[in-house]
Order: sequence, then structure tokens, then C-alpha cells
Amino acid sequence: MVAFLVRRTLWLIVVLVAITILVFLIFFHTPGVDPARQMAGRHPDPQTIAQVKHQFGLDRALPIQYLLMMKHLLISRDLISYSSRTKVIPDIVSATPVTLSLVIGAAVLWVVGSIVVGLLAAVLRGTIFDPLLMILALVGISMPVFWLGEVANLLTQSQFHNSFLFSWVPPLGYTPLTENPILWFQHLIIPWIVLSVLYIGFYARVLRANLIEVENEDYVRTARAKGLSPRRVLVKHMLRTSMISFVSLFGLDFAFLVGGGALLTEVVFGLPGVGQLTYQSFQSFDLPVIMATVVYAAFFITLASALVDVVYAWLDPRIRPT
Repeated sequence: MVAFLVRRTLWLIVVLVAITILVFLIFFHTPGVDPARQMAGRHPDPQTIAQVKHQFGLDRALPIQYLLMMKHLLISRDLISYSSRTKVIPDIVSATPVTLSLVIGAAVLWVVGSIVVGLLAAVLRGTIFDPLLMILALVGISMPVFWLGEVANLLTQSQFHNSFLFSWVPPLGYTPLTENPILWFQHLIIPWIVLSVLYIGFYARVLRANLIEVENEDYVRTARAKGLSPRRVLVKHMLRTSMISFVSLFGLDFAFLVGGGALLTEVVFGLPGVGQLTYQSFQSFDLPVIMATVVYAAFFITLASALVDVVYAWLDPRIRPT
């Protein structure tokens, strides 16, 4: 197992290096785009452009340009945004707690909700409740998050904001947990629900299908033959094996959202997270910010992929590396 972890860590490093090279080539050697002119500010003179090129090594060989850019991005962390003229890495660091707050809260809701709905649908298979639960799950999957978020804002911020139901909902924005935990929760509870609806529906359908698939496996029949209670068979034997696909999907989806995939939710609810930072950088074609956020997202996704492999081995001994 230790050798497997070492191999997985080395592979993660290789993938991240390859991604940084690809991202650098795409964003800093795009035809028709002069990074030095962008970084030099508005209406720069040729002397300023030349100074910026020399400072960031853009007048040197391509491998040297890449190494110097990675130095500015990862070591000295003094890469400057084209549009805001602020340092990119501190901007991402300050935006990350917002995204983590949004995604972790939504993940708790969708994991708990999808397990409950999936288990109920599997246990109640053959009754009217099974198709009813799956229809509700399909409705949740079918609603775009930006549309559901706008509907939620319409109800909580406008139509019924003065009613007893939603009078507690604060204006759109974000309050740090360390500053005011209650206001932090109030700002995020509606975005949590909106972001989790899609995933509850999808994960519940996946879990139900997996539970039905393993229902007649030999180890499940053996557990029943031993006289174990149906509840113990369901939770200890069927659910644990059925969670393999669930865990795989969760790891990648969670990493995708942390890496900026919650962009639409952050924009709709005015949350200054990594997704909104990425959205703003694409609007202004801010290459340093785009490159940094792509590398940031790649790190979380590759790390999640490695962790999923480890959890696989814990959930199912049959796939543990030898």
C-alpha cells in the first residue's frame, strides 16, 4: 500500500507539471496576444513593455520563460493581474475560503440527501414511492443551477423577503465565518441548497442503481444466510460496496467545484470565490489570473483523483494493490 501511495504521489506531480506546461503555452503564446503589453498597463510605451518582458523573462528562450513564470507563480508569488493590478496568488488565497465554505456545505447536504433518497428508493422498490422519489431526483437534475439560483433570489430577496419565511435572509454577498458565524450561515444556506439539488438527484439515482445491482451478489446472499438482519445487510454489506462509484463521482465533483466549477452559483449569489474570480478574469482576458486559476483547479482535481484511488482500496479489498 505504501508503494502504491508513493507511485500515486509521483504521478500526481508529473500530471501537474504537464498541466502547467500546457497552460503556459496556451495562455502566454496565443497568436495575437502580447502578455508584456497586457501586464504593462494601459497605453504603455515601448520602453515599459521592454522592461516587463525582461522582468518576466518573456524575451528569453521558451523553457526559461516557463521556469521564470512558474517562479513568479509558485515561489515568489508576485504575478500581477492585468486588470486589477494586484497580485494573483493573494487574490486566489482570499477567494478560496469562500469557495470552500460554499462547496463543503453543499457537499454535506448532497451526500446526506442522496444517501437517504437512494436507500429509500432501493428499500421501497416495487412501491409507488420508488418512482416518485426517482421522478423528484430527475426534476432536481433537470433544473440548471443558475436558473434555480435566480428563482431562489426572486423568492428570498424580492417577493417574500419581508415575510416571516425569508426575512432573516441577508442581502447577496458573503461574511467570513471568523467575523460572524451566524451571518456566514445565513449568507450560505440558500446557495448550499441550490448547489446541492442537482447532485442529490444524480447521486441518489446512481446509489439506487448500485444497490439493486449488488442485491443478488454472493456475499449479500451469504450475509442473509448467516441470519443477519436486513438492516445490517443493507448498511454494512450492500451500501459499502455500492459506495465505490459514489465515492469516485464525489471526489471528482467536489474537486471540480472547489477548483472553480461553482462559478454560476457564486456569480448568482454574489459570492467572491474562485469561480467568480475566474469569471471576471475571462471577461477581461486576464491571462495571469486565468493561468493561476487553471493550475489551482488542476491541483484539486488531480489530488482528488489520487485520494479516490486510496478510498477505493479501503472500500473494496478486491482492488487493493499488491
